[in-house]
Amino acid sequence: MSAQTPSCQLLDRPAFAEDPDFAGFYAVAPPDDPWVWHAAGGVISADERLLSRSRAAGRPAVPPLGVQEEAVPAAVLFWPKALKLAGWWLDWLNRSLPDSTPLAVVGEHGGGVRRAAKMLAERGMAWEKRDSARRCSVFVSETQKSAAPAEEAAWQTFGIGEVTLASHPGVFGHGKVDEGTALLLDTLESELGGASLSVLDVGCGDGIISAWLARRGHDVTAVDVSHFAVEATRRTLAQNGLEGRVLASDVYAGLEEGERFDAIVSNPPFHQERNIDYGPAGRLIGQAAERLNRGGQLVLVANAFLPYAGPLERALGKFETLADNRRFKVYRARKA
Repeated sequence: MSAQTPSCQLLDRPAFAEDPDFAGFYAVAPPDDPWVWHAAGGVISADERLLSRSRAAGRPAVPPLGVQEEAVPAAVLFWPKALKLAGWWLDWLNRSLPDSTPLAVVGEHGGGVRRAAKMLAERGMAWEKRDSARRCSVFVSETQKSAAPAEEAAWQTFGIGEVTLASHPGVFGHGKVDEGTALLLDTLESELGGASLSVLDVGCGDGIISAWLARRGHDVTAVDVSHFAVEATRRTLAQNGLEGRVLASDVYAGLEEGERFDAIVSNPPFHQERNIDYGPAGRLIGQAAERLNRGGQLVLVANAFLPYAGPLERALGKFETLADNRRFKVYRARKA
């Protein structure tokens, strides 16, 4: 199976591919590359899409939160661009895999993988640079349990207005509230008041939208493809004494068949690492009618340059712009 991403192309070279220490390796936070599904013995990921695909193929699929120890023959960490998240993965691997498990770290130079050598050394982990090509490098090391801090050390809490939020590396807006979400909440204050509604928060992140909705008496279901975000939202609701159902789901995939809502609210993602990916937003809009009650509304915020007008018209007919600060727009469309 041909590798498509530069990191996988590097791993497909003999310097790594023929190393017996990495036979049957588990891919950690991998890209969605066909080579991964051909070469890896299992997947460790916070992305529910990749976990579902691995399960469907009959391969081990390990979400990273709540794991005590996972016996794997070797691991390959695909270096994320966020350094705090990269450090968290190194700590998690040291904490969760058996001592001296072969570990490779691979990534693009533009994504910061050259920092891996320093971060491995900071944890007392010996390393060697195994190969470099296609503006990527791969480093080889071993896990070391003595280098792993406690899991709770990665979590942060911070107050924003009326709520306390829980946050974790890898969660959108980690440690702060982005401008688009703030505009969405300001708009909802006047547009989603009144009677209690059943509301679906798609891409719940750290749970700020879900907490805002629950505080106003709405019946909240929150979904996110990221297991980090799911746990963050659960913690946010609990810390504020609020209730809501929170699911790991690729947009609507984890919901029950035929389940519908009075409103769907979202600040949908459009980045996958450094690449623009309209897939989740496209599914959010394109399948909204199937998930809304009659007269139900889809309310979303997006960067002003994103081309969502056409998809909204095709999916739900008329739409309106509720707010526009030149950087972000809040749209609403109703199901007839």
